[in-house]
Amino acid sequence: MTKLILYTLHVSPPCRAVELCAKALGLELEQKTVNLLTKEHLTPEFMKMNPQHTVPVLDDNGTIVCESHAIMIYLVSKYGKDDSLYSKELVKQAKLNAALHFESGVLFARLRFVFEPILFAGGSEIPADRAEYVQKAYQLLEDTLVDDYIVGNSLTIADFSCVSSVSSIMGEIPMDKEKFPKIYGWLDRLKALPYYEAANGSGAEQVAQFVLSQKEKNAQKA
Repeated sequence: MTKLILYTLHVSPPCRAVELCAKALGLELEQKTVNLLTKEHLTPEFMKMNPQHTVPVLDDNGTIVCESHAIMIYLVSKYGKDDSLYSKELVKQAKLNAALHFESGVLFARLRFVFEPILFAGGSEIPADRAEYVQKAYQLLEDTLVDDYIVGNSLTIADFSCVSSVSSIMGEIPMDKEKFPKIYGWLDRLKALPYYEAANGSGAEQVAQFVLSQKEKNAQKA
């Protein structure tokens, strides 16, 4: 088997999405942690590999693939035993692509909208309008879940992407179980995966705890 190296940070939702995908495919990743807070992603060596200086980055025997969605599509296309995680059928693939854009453009974008002021700008509170913006994203996801999974009734990479963001933001912006029953049912199905906790659950808890801790530190400095 080719040596797969993932430059990653476990608390990062996109990185955990790739970890989930790799586990589903039965792939072993050599994980190299890139600490964003100490600016390891801005070193000349890393920026040569990824000029956008983001994680995750995959190194597949010299082939460099950046961005979590692109990495997952690459892994499934190259190493998957079938196309169940990322369909080759045109209509389903279009729906999958739309779901991936929903994750990056709505779910993860709104997570960053809440987290970045705390992590990088000394914020100590989450403004009400930003919290409401996340609640609206929850509603969009609830409305999207017309089947057991994000796209249809089988697991796909869209689920890995969406759950990595949703499980992270829930620690700061609570989700009402009665208001969003479909999301909770979907989460339960994903949590039942034997690799879920190691690949995503623990990291989601870590990032929530870290953001809370940073909020408290920032408040003390204010």
